[in-house]
Amino acid sequence: MNKELMEALDILEREKEISKETLFEAIENSLLTACKNHFGKADNVKVEIDRETCDFLVYAEKEVVATKEEVEDDCLQIALEDARELSEKVQVGDILNTEIKSKEFGRIATQNAKNVILQKIREEERSVIYNQYYEKEKDVVTGVVQRYVGKNISINLGKADAMLNESEQVKGETFRPTERIKVYILEVKSTPKGPRINVSRTHPELVKRLFEAEVVEIKDGTVEIKSIAREAGSRTKIAVWSNNPNVDPVGACVGMNGARVNAIVEELRGEKIDIINWDENPGNLIQNALSPAKIVAVFADPDEKTAKVVVPDYQLSLAIGKEGQNARLAARLTGYKIDIKSETQAKDAPGFRYEDYMGDYEDNEFEEEGEYGEDLYEEGEYEESGEE
Repeated sequence: MNKELMEALDILEREKEISKETLFEAIENSLLTACKNHFGKADNVKVEIDRETCDFLVYAEKEVVATKEEVEDDCLQIALEDARELSEKVQVGDILNTEIKSKEFGRIATQNAKNVILQKIREEERSVIYNQYYEKEKDVVTGVVQRYVGKNISINLGKADAMLNESEQVKGETFRPTERIKVYILEVKSTPKGPRINVSRTHPELVKRLFEAEVVEIKDGTVEIKSIAREAGSRTKIAVWSNNPNVDPVGACVGMNGARVNAIVEELRGEKIDIINWDENPGNLIQNALSPAKIVAVFADPDEKTAKVVVPDYQLSLAIGKEGQNARLAARLTGYKIDIKSETQAKDAPGFRYEDYMGDYEDNEFEEEGEYGEDLYEEGEYEESGEE
């Protein structure tokens, strides 16, 4: 039994996570390469390795010819006289398996065989790492900051390095080498030098995955995150829904004394997080999305995906938010183009008064339309362009 070879394969399988069968195939190919380099050809060479003992046999299949004068190629043919020394029963025309001693290979042939094995190990190692991180694509992992590469940041994820590009960094965030941070894996690509992993700190899914990890009710499906809108580094709004009437979705996400949401805020370096109740009634959803502002009325059009919102005069600036942020995030969260006016402005604005809808709707239906929206602040109006 070849104990040294068996131990080496066990170590490689354990440390590199490369299957032993793959390593056996690499050894077989390396021996065939050595034969080709030593003899000039290896078409008739066979390699057999016992998977249990690691003992191996290399042999060439040679045709038996009558005399040595008839031997045209020593690699393919053998004279009957020489063949009988190996097997007494052999006859002319038979195919005889002739053992090849690997110790007879020259230095160059041996070196080439070694390179074949090493190359296969490197390829398999890259493949294993790629598969591991490809499975984690669109998920959050913890990494260690290594160094700045220009304005990009190299992050070690354990068995591979990832790159946090400048465009995926939160404005104002700085990191020190050896600092541990959570990142969202955007993309994993296979390259000749190994997997290339791009990660993000700005993606909305980062917040979603952090909640899934922190909140048990989200992980087990009791609470769902229906929608999320984020301006990285500043504020995030998420809409949550409970499949269990006895479970408060907002309370589950906030946690006891805010413990759960505070842990996420700390990971996001102080980014504010608004958690609201999802509502199938679009008017109610828009009202929730504009919190903490108080709403007087919502007139929503589910076909046009537009909503007109009336707020008290003193709540207008709060509803719009600093530089339009609150209304912009509410529009992204709901999917609606939202137009906000104060009660004073609404008196003279078409579409903002109850009487504008009296011909089509009953009073109790005014707040029951709408759904989703995006941004753009222009005279109190937020559209789907995402610009200010």
